[in-house]
Amino acid sequence: MFLLHPPQVRELARFTTLPERFRTRTSSVWAGANRPGRPTDSFLEGPVFDGGGNLYVTDIPFGRIFRIDPAGNWALVTEYDGEPNGMKFLDGATLLITDYKNGLMRLDIASGQVRGFLERRNTEHFRGVNDLVFDRSGNLYFTDQGQTGLHDPTGRLYRLRPSGQLDLLLSNVPSPNGVCLSPDESVLYLAVTRGNCVWRVPLLADGSVAKVSQFFTSYGPSGPDGLAMDTQGRLVVANPGLGYVWILNARAEPVWLLRGPEGASTTNIAFGGADRRRLFVTDSTHGDVLYADLDVPGLALPGSTASGT
Repeated sequence: MFLLHPPQVRELARFTTLPERFRTRTSSVWAGANRPGRPTDSFLEGPVFDGGGNLYVTDIPFGRIFRIDPAGNWALVTEYDGEPNGMKFLDGATLLITDYKNGLMRLDIASGQVRGFLERRNTEHFRGVNDLVFDRSGNLYFTDQGQTGLHDPTGRLYRLRPSGQLDLLLSNVPSPNGVCLSPDESVLYLAVTRGNCVWRVPLLADGSVAKVSQFFTSYGPSGPDGLAMDTQGRLVVANPGLGYVWILNARAEPVWLLRGPEGASTTNIAFGGADRRRLFVTDSTHGDVLYADLDVPGLALPGSTASGT
């Protein structure tokens, strides 16, 4: 990769770590398939903030949702028979979850009750849904990754309209993962983990997509995962295989490189803090939440009443 100007490099700092009382010593089917031979006491993902500055994260293999207060204290919101990954707020009291095992699920935060939202498509189960984002019109975009990759490039990108209509936008993706929208919502960015890249997906006025292209190319053992956007239109890319977070300009050139500690798996990201300039990063290897203070605020997320997202 040729760069006219090298990116600014900053080390990610630790905000908080999963307390020992929540570290699980039992095995799980998900960990056995996705992290074979490696001890897995948790796997944090799906960070999202509420309006009070509390951070919610998922623990995929053990079906748990945690709330972390602004001081870094952890509380278990729910534990259920599922494999929760990405999360966004439906409203101030309800989280929508992409659950690898069960499809789209909703969580009532106050009671901890988890119920189905969209578990199947035409009676067919999803391969394993992964991440999601709302637009300002209430359309929900989500990825269906399963075990796809370069050997089986059949991962899917869906749009669920407020009317309930489900549109299949892409069905040829080698491991679709994180999703985010450009500030004007004319383009969707799609992390393609096993292809080690990010796709640029134009969203056309008639509801279709066309001229999908490869926007950014990474390297290493595992490619882009969670995505976010800042108010300048720069794309923020969590890259777990490298332990990096890239911040890319409109030419897909890295202008910032945020580095996690040795062995970190930087899976997903969320902007928080009073002015949304603090980027929080889940480190799934260590059960940590990392952070860095940036020069530009994160773009507010539609579909959420939270001022801190």
